[in-house]
Amino acid sequence: MNFIYLAALATLLGVPAGLAMTGGDADTVMTVSLAVTMAGLVFAARRWPRTTLVTSVSIVGAWHTAHLIESGWVWPATAALVVVALTGHLRTAVITSVVLLAFGVAWDGAVEQHTSAWVFSRLGGEGLWLIAALAAAVAYRNTGRWRDELAQRVSQESLHRHVEERVEIARDLHDVVSHTLGVVGVHLNVALDAFDDDPAEARASLRLAQEVRGRAMTDLKTLVGVLRSGALPGLDSLEGLVAQIRASGLAVSLNEFGDPVEVPAPVAAAVYRVVQESLTNTVRHAGATRATVTIRYAPDRVLVDVQDDGPGSAAPIVDGHGISGMRERVAALGGALTAGPGDKGFAVRASLPLRG
Repeated sequence: MNFIYLAALATLLGVPAGLAMTGGDADTVMTVSLAVTMAGLVFAARRWPRTTLVTSVSIVGAWHTAHLIESGWVWPATAALVVVALTGHLRTAVITSVVLLAFGVAWDGAVEQHTSAWVFSRLGGEGLWLIAALAAAVAYRNTGRWRDELAQRVSQESLHRHVEERVEIARDLHDVVSHTLGVVGVHLNVALDAFDDDPAEARASLRLAQEVRGRAMTDLKTLVGVLRSGALPGLDSLEGLVAQIRASGLAVSLNEFGDPVEVPAPVAAAVYRVVQESLTNTVRHAGATRATVTIRYAPDRVLVDVQDDGPGSAAPIVDGHGISGMRERVAALGGALTAGPGDKGFAVRASLPLRG
């Protein structure tokens, strides 16, 4: 709406000024009348752009051939041309301009008997003006469309990130709860087995289960805050994770080779989750006494290998939710994960590229 008012004002002031500068002001009253008429038609151009354009150039052409004005075959209708171009009808604006300029060349040359130099100097300058005006209108329209597309793309990316964040929250909650239930379950089973024969061991197992439960409650309370701040669990948390698993009675060794400095945060978080899920599955399902975690930091990728000595390799491998979640997490980063029989028991191996 502001553009319409500006275009109407520019037409109201520009038509008399332009006719005076080009020597086309044959009658002041008619010049002012033309300016008022053209400015009024601008307000109808947004709703009926092509109709308004045809009406505007017809009026200008009629007044010119009637000698009410002496110059300007098309340019007094510049505002209507620009509005038509901005509404997406650039071809209509160009064709109308070319037709009227061609008519002007024929009229000034054949009827008015002006020289070719005079005709082309006048209409050539008018053509250049129209080209500049239409080019500016097209550039403005394309800029607006680019901004709209950019805003839509940003909105879609924001929605996509929001969905990914919700999936990440669900995975982290699953990892925390699954890990905690697995460790607590082991201690409860030990306490149940030792309840009659060794009450002291049963109490110790229950105490450890309670400690694990307390740590899990703390993790759950801080999970949302951690995700909001973007501070995902990383490589520096592996020692604490291994210590927690050792407290359940499983002997775990952690071996790291290479320099982890260049590992991006998403890859580090994925490494942590793979180790956590693998050890949790070992505690809950493998019947193992020992597990070995080996992490190799290569220049272009991180290799994770988690193996246990349990009899799980003899049983059919069921691709459960935990393994599926690990595989999806690793695949999202461009890596690959395999799970199956290892050297002595069950093995989970993952390869994660440092750069996508």
